Amino acid sequence: QVGNYKRTVKRIDDGHRLCNDLMNCIHERARIEKVYAQQLTEWAKRWKQLVEKGPQYGTVERAWCAFMSEAEKVSELHLEVKGSLMNEDFEKIKNWQKEAFHKQMMGGFKETKEAEDGFRKAQKPWAKKLKEVEAAKKAYHAACKEEKLAISRETNSKADPALNPEQLKKLQDKVERSKQDVLKTKEKYEKSLKELDNATPQYMENMEQVFEQCQQFEEKRLRFFREVLLEVQKHLDLSNAASYKNIYRELEQNIKTADAVEDLRWFRANQGPGMSMNWPQFE
Repeated sequence: QVGNYKRTVKRIDDGHRLCNDLMNCIHERARIEKVYAQQLTEWAKRWKQLVEKGPQYGTVERAWCAFMSEAEKVSELHLEVKGSLMNEDFEKIKNWQKEAFHKQMMGGFKETKEAEDGFRKAQKPWAKKLKEVEAAKKAYHAACKEEKLAISRETNSKADPALNPEQLKKLQDKVERSKQDVLKTKEKYEKSLKELDNATPQYMENMEQVFEQCQQFEEKRLRFFREVLLEVQKHLDLSNAASYKNIYRELEQNIKTADAVEDLRWFRANQGPGMSMNWPQFE
């Protein structure tokens, strides 16, 4: 239908907006990664001091402090994630958007105008014929209405003895003229419909050609978004990062080295009966 291509044209503008939305989405996630990294670092620093100054000792103290080392290393990884999101993914979308959409001096995008012009050009001849059909239809329906009214007046006049033959003749002539108008307008209506039908296949072909160009433009955006989202996923997924796995392998080893017997032996030697005695002597 005339003008319904606007939804397809609007999709081009929506594509530009979706690039902005995706960049904002990634920017917010990068900010979260940064804040999380900062909080991990602050947490590790505070608890490392508390544990070192606290009463815990020996191998269990070292195992406990290993959590703070884990936090510091994970913090670094999340800062790397933040950097990848902003320096790679964000910038990639920004550059692609700049290359795909070209702003015009008068506002809007070149790609939107080209699609709009293409559709309008393809639709113009058919829309003109459609307008002619609507006008012919309106004229035909008006003629039919006029004919019905003329026949009704003629029928009623036959029952009216006050009308003279001349008046009756005028009414009959009006009926005849209205019937001629109906035939004439009907013929014009049917002719314009036929012309519209004959023009429809070419119209559809021209419109579909412009539509396919819009589809190709949108396909590029959809494929690009999929590509970027996969890259974002790789940057966020630390579970496959060797350095991330090593952090927890090292943490586990540090915890497993905690030895209650060793710590009790150390405490006995340094704080208990095993420590060097200083018995009172004659002074």
